[in-house]
Amino acid sequence: MRKLKLIGMLCLVLMITVTGVGTAFAKKKLFKLKTCWLPEHEAFMAWYMVEKGWDREEGLDMELQYYDSGMAQLEALPSKSWHLGGNGATPHVLAGLRYGTYVAQIGNDESFTNSVLVRADSPILKTKGWNPKNPDVYGSPETIKGITILTTTVSSPHYTMSSWLKVFGLKDKDVIVKHMDQAQAMAAFEAGVGDAVCLWAPNMYIGMDRSWKVVGNIHTSGTSLPITMMVAREFGDENPEIVAKFLRQYFRVVNLMKEHGQGNFDTPISKQLLADYLRFFEEWVGTPLTKEMAMMDIKMHPVFTLDEQLELFAKKNGDMSTVEIWMRDITDFFTAQGKFTQAERDKVVNSDYITDKFLKLVETPIPAYN
Repeated sequence: MRKLKLIGMLCLVLMITVTGVGTAFAKKKLFKLKTCWLPEHEAFMAWYMVEKGWDREEGLDMELQYYDSGMAQLEALPSKSWHLGGNGATPHVLAGLRYGTYVAQIGNDESFTNSVLVRADSPILKTKGWNPKNPDVYGSPETIKGITILTTTVSSPHYTMSSWLKVFGLKDKDVIVKHMDQAQAMAAFEAGVGDAVCLWAPNMYIGMDRSWKVVGNIHTSGTSLPITMMVAREFGDENPEIVAKFLRQYFRVVNLMKEHGQGNFDTPISKQLLADYLRFFEEWVGTPLTKEMAMMDIKMHPVFTLDEQLELFAKKNGDMSTVEIWMRDITDFFTAQGKFTQAERDKVVNSDYITDKFLKLVETPIPAYN
């Protein structure tokens, strides 16, 4: 009897030991992936991955870092604070020049959600379609020259401003540009500073809710602006399979957004998606949205499936891919602004920082989202 008890105790100890080792091993298996995000649409997909535990299905333990601008993300890169994350294409061009940071995927198309806004009594609103090529853009050279515009420079709002001015044959030097981060620009414009303000979502919706009027955005001004998924070059070269695992689960959320985020949010899945989106903005972004704002934000951010991404990155008959053309146009914007020399422009345009190598490693099929 004593022998049986002793055997039982030994078995129990063995079970506890094996369980402990197994748990420790499971914890060791998770790769700590440091990711960086701006407080906007593309970050929801990463947040949702973590909420659902889908990152852990791939053996990842994702850390979500909050940054208030793309330039702040770049400033943190040399210290290896993050491995990958979403960034505006405008600062990513600079990241490509300085650090060779990879463009690994397109997070979304934010051409519709970077806008120039004015107050309801602005004379700029008196003229629409001054340039026949841009019939939905408001303004004229006479009403725009010399005005003060609040914008976040070297960012998508800056690109928005310059694209809008270009519709009228104007340049940055034809207006007074005041650099402010988005929160400062919102507060200053509300207080009566400036004649126009350039905002990204969700600040753009908040401005619209205050009766500010959109006079132009990236799309109506005739160009495109993506959110790019950036990967630190050294990390990407050493851990391509980790990047692919992240992208696989990111596309899982993309498929959910694409299939249930474009209707009237009246199905059980779309209602839950909207509720989660509202919670994300309240809890992680810190900017509560109304249901109407949230629905607009989801609908106005087109996203792309894995197959669509591969098509965007594919070179056509040896020419540039769609993504390369988008990024080249932004690089030309920087060059025209005097931010790049011609040599720097040529260096980044001819580099290999735009790549589909991570997309091609993504294991298919993409898991179901429900």
